Amino acid sequence: MAFFDQLQAQTEPDRAHVTGAPVMGAIQEGRFTLDSYTYFLSQAYHHVKHTAPLMMACGGRLPERLEHVRKALVEYIEEEYGHHEWILNDLTACGAEADAVRHGTPDLPIRLMVSYLYDLIARGNPVGLFGMVQVLEGTSVSLATPMGQQIQKHLGLPNQAFSYLYSHGSLDQDHFDFFRNLMDSITDPADQAAIVDTAKVVYRLYGDMLHAIPLPDQEESRLYGTA
Repeated sequence: MAFFDQLQAQTEPDRAHVTGAPVMGAIQEGRFTLDSYTYFLSQAYHHVKHTAPLMMACGGRLPERLEHVRKALVEYIEEEYGHHEWILNDLTACGAEADAVRHGTPDLPIRLMVSYLYDLIARGNPVGLFGMVQVLEGTSVSLATPMGQQIQKHLGLPNQAFSYLYSHGSLDQDHFDFFRNLMDSITDPADQAAIVDTAKVVYRLYGDMLHAIPLPDQEESRLYGTA
C-alpha cells in the first residue's frame, strides 16, 4: 500500500474527531452565528500565520537524503505565504476587529498545536510536520467549500468574507494531489511513523478547536428563527 493510503487508514479514527465536531452538524441545521464564524477565523489566523515559518524551520533541519522534500517545501512556502492576512481581511468583512485578532492570542488547542510543531522540528523528526499538512489540507479540500457556502447563505455575508475558506476548498485539489505524490515518495519507516504520529496529534488539537466553536443551542435557534 502506498504511504499516503497508509496515512489515511492509520489516522481514520483520529480524523473522526474533526469531522464529528458539533459545528459540522450545526452548520447543516443553521445553528451557526457570526460569532461562531469569527471565532473560527480568529483561531485559524493564529495557526496559519505560522505555516510559512514552520515550513522554513522544517526545511532547515531536513537531512540531505530528503532534499526532494526540501524542494517541495519551497513550493509550499511560495503558495502559503501571506494567507494569514487573507483571514484578517475576512474578519474585517465580517465587521470584526482584525487588529484585535492580530495582536491577540489563540485559545489553548491552537497554542498547543503550534508549540508542539515547533518542538517537533527542534527536537524530533522534522519531516513529521507533513502530518500537519495532511490534517489541514485534507480537511480543507473536503469541507471548506461546502461549509463556506452554507455559512455564507445562512449569515448573508459577502464573498469578501470567505477568501480563506474558498481558496482552501475544492479549488485546492491540485495542491492536495501534489501532497499525495510527495507522501508516496517517503519510504523510510521512521519518517513515515513521524508523519502519522504528528497527524494524530494535530487531528486531536485541531478537532479540539472545532469542538470549542461557540454555537447557539437548539432552543435558542428556534426562539430566534434561525433553525
